[in-house]
Amino acid sequence: MRISTVLFLIVFAASLQVHAHHSDAGYDRDTLVTFEGVISRYIYRNPHIMIYVETPDSQGEIVEWEIETGSTPIMSRSGWSASMLGPGDIVTIRAHPERDGTNSAILNTLETTDGNVWSQIEVDEEPTAVADSIEGVWKGIGATTGAFRRLLNQHPLTSAGATARENFSYFEDSPIPDCIPPQAPDAVIGSIVYLNEIEVMDDRVIIRSEFFDTVRTVFMDGRDHPENGERTNQGHSVGHWEDDVLVIDTVLFSDHPDANGRGVPAGASKHLVERLYLSEDRRRLIVDVLLEDPEYLAEPFSASKQLMYTPHLEMVTYGCDPVLSREIGFDTVTDYSEFPRD
Repeated sequence: MRISTVLFLIVFAASLQVHAHHSDAGYDRDTLVTFEGVISRYIYRNPHIMIYVETPDSQGEIVEWEIETGSTPIMSRSGWSASMLGPGDIVTIRAHPERDGTNSAILNTLETTDGNVWSQIEVDEEPTAVADSIEGVWKGIGATTGAFRRLLNQHPLTSAGATARENFSYFEDSPIPDCIPPQAPDAVIGSIVYLNEIEVMDDRVIIRSEFFDTVRTVFMDGRDHPENGERTNQGHSVGHWEDDVLVIDTVLFSDHPDANGRGVPAGASKHLVERLYLSEDRRRLIVDVLLEDPEYLAEPFSASKQLMYTPHLEMVTYGCDPVLSREIGFDTVTDYSEFPRD
């Protein structure tokens, strides 16, 4: 079978854009590279599924392309599986190449020899299911979550916060590429594309996220925060009900260099209050946030975001691989950034 040479097609980004979860600054969204090739490796693990495809270059030499896709939760909801592809499979790749000219790209579509076309599918659909309570599975709504992140990134900082952001280097300073998750309010009820699950019990509320398999426990038994308690990545949370509104108070966050907006650390005095309640039509979960961190934020930050009720979707284990994460240069910035770039 003839393997086609690489063809570069200039296209309008608006018509062919596929939303990624790796930082997309390095990819040329106005260009598609299209080629037929043979899969040499198919790595189905997080933070991103990777496909390696061998094909002749313009001189006829066999080169290997590294093709990035989304994470396993997102791709599984797009119909992908660990057994879907394997070495020796012939595929046609359409992808946006790296700007640096290397044989790396982010997937637009993959076509198999049976004629099936596979891609990463994300739709910021209109919520239709009606919830009885805040319990259940929820997915972030792009417009509100993206606006929330933009507001946080534009919030006034103290001199310490401004200096930290100015000197921040993601791959040198952030623990996120080592699979250490971001903190609340980004962790759990923070991502546009990952699912969140809320479980309400008599003495606690458990909030889980697919992203990094993050779990937050909110104690509802009347306890207070412990004095001189252990500081952890997600802090210590206590909650109470005000009618149908769950109020969560969280302190004792550990230090994190990339927690309060891009490159803004969390300090020992970080204090987060969240109010979770259903929208009037009971199809959305509204999360009001009040964040204080006087060491780095010049004033308290307040904003709201929304999630849609998605009982038809199932949570998927993330299982971040720190070795692969560092190898491919994992960057979570667009997980919380402008929609629809995510």
